[in-house]
Order: sequence, then C-alpha cells, then structure tokens
Amino acid sequence: MTEQQAPRQAPLQPMPTDWQRALAVVAHPDDLEYGCSAAIADWTDGGREVVYLLATRGEAGIDTIAPAECAPVREAEQRASAAVVGVSTVEFLDYRDGVIEYGPDLRRDIAAAIRRHRPELVITLNHRDTWGGADGGGVWNSPDHKAVGRATLDAAGDAGNRWIFPELITEQGLEPWDGVRWVAVSGTTTPTHAADAGPGLERSVESLLRHKAYIEVLTDQDPEEYVRSFLTGNARQVADRFGGRPAVAFELFPR
Repeated sequence: MTEQQAPRQAPLQPMPTDWQRALAVVAHPDDLEYGCSAAIADWTDGGREVVYLLATRGEAGIDTIAPAECAPVREAEQRASAAVVGVSTVEFLDYRDGVIEYGPDLRRDIAAAIRRHRPELVITLNHRDTWGGADGGGVWNSPDHKAVGRATLDAAGDAGNRWIFPELITEQGLEPWDGVRWVAVSGTTTPTHAADAGPGLERSVESLLRHKAYIEVLTDQDPEEYVRSFLTGNARQVADRFGGRPAVAFELFPR
C-alpha cells in the first residue's frame, strides 16, 4: 500500500497590470514589508502609483520601548521603508495598536482614503484566522490584521456608495469612488494570483531592514540573514505554483 500523495495545487494566475493607482491598507508598520513590498517595488518602477495607509503606528510592537516613545520611531522607519520601494505617500489613521475593532468607524476611515486616492487596486493583509507563507501555516493571526483586512474589503464597496457614510461628502467633500476593480490580499492561506518578485526582491529586503528597532528585538539572528531568509523563502515557495519564478502571492477579489 503506497502513501497517498497530497493533491497538486492549481497554478497561480498573474496579477492584473492594467491599472495605474493602488492603495495599500494594513494595521502596522512592517506589515507590507513582510508581505508584498517586492511586488510594490516592481509596480512603482513601472510608473504606477502606490500609497500606504496604516491604521496604527505600531506603538505596542516593541516590548522594551514604551508606546509614546515607540510610535515616532516606528513611523519614521515605515516612511524610510516605503521610500525604498518607491512609495512617497504614507498616511496613518492613529488607531490604538493591538486593540483595533472591526466596525463602521474603521470602514468609514478606510473608505475616506479610497475616495481621496481613487485607486483601481486596493491591497491589504490576510484577514483570515491563520497565516500562510513558508513558515506560517496554522499560526493564529493578529486581531488587528483580521479587523483591518476585513474592513478594507468592505470599505472598497462603501467608497462607491454615496448613502453609506454621507458625512464623507458633507463634511470632507469626498465624492464616491466606484473605481476599485480588485482587492488583493497578501499573506493569505488561499492565494489565487501572484506577481513576479524577482525584479523587486532585493529592494524588499532593503525595505524590511529599515525596520531596525523592531527587527533587533524580534530575532537574535543577523538582521540581513533573517530578512533575506524570510522573504526569499516565501518567494521561492510561491514559485512552485508560478512557473518556477519567485513571486508574491495574493488572493484577488474582483469587484
């Protein structure tokens, strides 16, 4: 009797490229750098515009630094990290790190950003209960990631409906934007698409290394060795479903 083989996973489809503007919405500094900055580097190199929106400043992320001191450190590191991959606009919503709650307030704030920036592609991080990736299968996800990811998926629709959050029009002058064509979720356990990581992989390593204060307390490993191993490991795992090319995986939700 032979051991039953695991079913072959379906190939991942290429991410769409017929867009010009993207908005990436995540909970914390470093979320995008651990997730999809190699793809973002390639997109900005091709002339596309990507804006970052972070729900928090990551002030609860370093045990040895009090939140009031930590927030400006992590904000500065995030801005430096974004610049490495060609992102010049980084906005913060100033929700409290670690206790973000899914609900209308969060949806409204994300919908407002979508109306301001008018993206065709919205990017967020895994909203599911567990992580995928080279090392993360079965690991429980952060409540902040789940709340922000789910709210982003919903806000993509809210942004186009003038009767949901009408105060965005009356108080902020933000007219509806119904031009979001896709929401792409990074770090998901059920990816459907991928973007070639090769052209942007080195810059993604450099980008994550900008989160120096965070990485120094996260691991005893040499920072560059740790970052390179993590990012290249994930990209190579995705390659098995993307024609052998290192890639960044996404679960794509068309709208």
